[in-house]
Amino acid sequence: MRISAYLTFAGNCLEAMQFYQKCLGGELVIQTIGESPFSDKMPRQMRASILHCTLTNHNLILMGSDIVPEDGHRSGNTISLMLDCSSEDEIRECYAKLSTGSIKSHPLEETFWGALFGDLEDKFGNHWLFHFQECK
Repeated sequence: MRISAYLTFAGNCLEAMQFYQKCLGGELVIQTIGESPFSDKMPRQMRASILHCTLTNHNLILMGSDIVPEDGHRSGNTISLMLDCSSEDEIRECYAKLSTGSIKSHPLEETFWGALFGDLEDKFGNHWLFHFQECK
């Protein structure tokens, strides 16, 4: 498995990630809310916001989004630890273990992009994202 930083922004994700790309180099891949299957369920003004982006430069992986949690953009929820797992068994085991005493905001589920994904806030207040990209 691999762990990566996942940053949450309050509307300036594109600007920040382009800045990081200039500083760190690498390839920036961006998906807006408007390009996603649920764009019609979101307010029109949010469609240009970043749903997900990834900056990759060799071993450097930095991800980001403009999707702010329901409780707003606050200290403690602006960075997540993204656990990219290598199997379904691994993701389920890691989720189960880290969920002890946690707030399970998003149980593991199949996604529109073909991955098993979920998240939680652990008992220490740290936010974890769990991802396993299934090969189909």
